[in-house]
Amino acid sequence: MTRRSLLSVPVLAPALAAAPPADAYKPKRINKAIELLADGQPIYYTTAVGGAGYEEGKKMAQTWADYITYEMEHGALDFSALRAFMQGLVDGGPTKSGHRTPAVVATLPVLGVSEAHLDANFWVINQTLCCGVHGILLCHARDPQAIRKFVAACRYVNAKPVAGIPEGMLGNGSQGYPAKIWGLTPAEFMKKADPWPLNPNGEFMLGLKVEDKHALANADKVTAVPGIAFTEWGPGDMGLSLNLPDGHGANDTLHPQMRDARATVLAACKKNKIAFLNTVRPNDVEEMLKEGVMVGSGGQEAADKGRKFTKRQMPW
Repeated sequence: MTRRSLLSVPVLAPALAAAPPADAYKPKRINKAIELLADGQPIYYTTAVGGAGYEEGKKMAQTWADYITYEMEHGALDFSALRAFMQGLVDGGPTKSGHRTPAVVATLPVLGVSEAHLDANFWVINQTLCCGVHGILLCHARDPQAIRKFVAACRYVNAKPVAGIPEGMLGNGSQGYPAKIWGLTPAEFMKKADPWPLNPNGEFMLGLKVEDKHALANADKVTAVPGIAFTEWGPGDMGLSLNLPDGHGANDTLHPQMRDARATVLAACKKNKIAFLNTVRPNDVEEMLKEGVMVGSGGQEAADKGRKFTKRQMPW
């Protein structure tokens, strides 16, 4: 499914039936989250703290979530632990849907604040992808040119050129360990290690946090960069940036400036045909999905209710 059609699939009518048996479903992709988004199905995630290793990965291999955010923006930037975590997911798998592992999307202390910052720190992105993760969520996505460099850092040097995106920054030698985690040969991995939906066959899911007033001013521009699959508005940091640290409660109590910020990011996502991330709760998940939320944070109960509402066929 192309970027243009990503959010054109309507959310389906409510249903009470559970997902079909796991043995009736055969995965179509490595990345479970991309497979669902490509079918027009919302996805839901849980979080692992940076520094989590093999045992934590093995325990989370059977998670209820479609993907795991591995938090290294403020958690430990520990590549050895991340590699071990990914191996734990493999050894504890497969998922109920038959995927080798849940998808894993890492957050990093590398920020989208400027092109110079990305030029100096793209190696952190490269090292993270070498651990076998399935995507990266870039925090404080302020500068469109920085976002282009971010996309380039997640592509191989010989990837098919795309207008406006610099030459890829992944090089030979980076494919060995992640290929093992994905259950592919190194050559197969290099063909699939590319951002989706920029590459329809790509398995990297890249996201942005438009989470401060500077990023908000460029919301349309940063979300328009080819290679981005989803975006969130980061109410915690947005509240701090707007000097409204207590203004990010439940949606019905948001400060007017916070409501406007959220609406701006949601509109930018819809305009640029990418998925919008927002908290969903059991009491509001259906309304959120109707509004256009495609990536949900909020826990298993909300996720299960949302999956039934959209008649998901993939087991969970």
